[in-house]
Amino acid sequence: MNRSRDTLVAAGASVGLFVVWELAVRLFKIPPFVLPAPSQAVESLLPVWGVVMGHAWQTLWTTLAGFGIAVVAGVLLGAAVGTSRPLNLALYPILVGFNSVPKAALVPVLVLWFGIGTVPAILTAFLISFFPIVVNVATGLAAVPPELREVLRVLGSSRLEAFTRVSIPFSLPYFFASLKVAITLAFVGAVISEIAASQRGIGYMMTSASSQFNVPLVFGGLLLIAVMGIALYAVFAILERRLVGWAYRSQNA
Repeated sequence: MNRSRDTLVAAGASVGLFVVWELAVRLFKIPPFVLPAPSQAVESLLPVWGVVMGHAWQTLWTTLAGFGIAVVAGVLLGAAVGTSRPLNLALYPILVGFNSVPKAALVPVLVLWFGIGTVPAILTAFLISFFPIVVNVATGLAAVPPELREVLRVLGSSRLEAFTRVSIPFSLPYFFASLKVAITLAFVGAVISEIAASQRGIGYMMTSASSQFNVPLVFGGLLLIAVMGIALYAVFAILERRLVGWAYRSQNA
């Protein structure tokens, strides 16, 4: 019942947003080249639906590829940083400094190295989604109460057993929280690269539509990106509830 209610509330809020948007455009007679109504954005996608789906698939798989690399690298580096104080002190400033660099500024460099196309989009998605995973995994491992490790040590458990039985389960809520943030950022990275240097993807489609003053199609691309981002966010939210629901029992109560 609670989940159904939550779903209805979320859906109602989204529908309400689009209704307000639609009514505002109609009421104030805002021209489509300034701000199209949601219905106009959707209508602009229908005549070129096959082409749009090809661009959407390109954006989706490049995003997932970059995100997958970020998960593997982020977990490994986050585990190293979270369990080793020397590595934490040495690498954390470097990670923070690297994350402070605008990823859009790196796209031209990636294009010089790898050319225009898919590879820069994958790498940009990886670079922009990597940091949250590292930070959350490291924080989760570092936040394990030392008393828990001490109890296992007294019981004769090895460091590996303490890590697998205590540290990993304790850090899982942090890990899944980072996945929900990172997947949305991965979309941002992929689209940024497609806008700057690509001939395929939603970002390229939006750039082409903008050059033709087809603003409804630009907003249609934005809506598609939002839908894909929400869908993948929901997937990880469901996995989080299934696998680490114990961490949220007090909230559910």
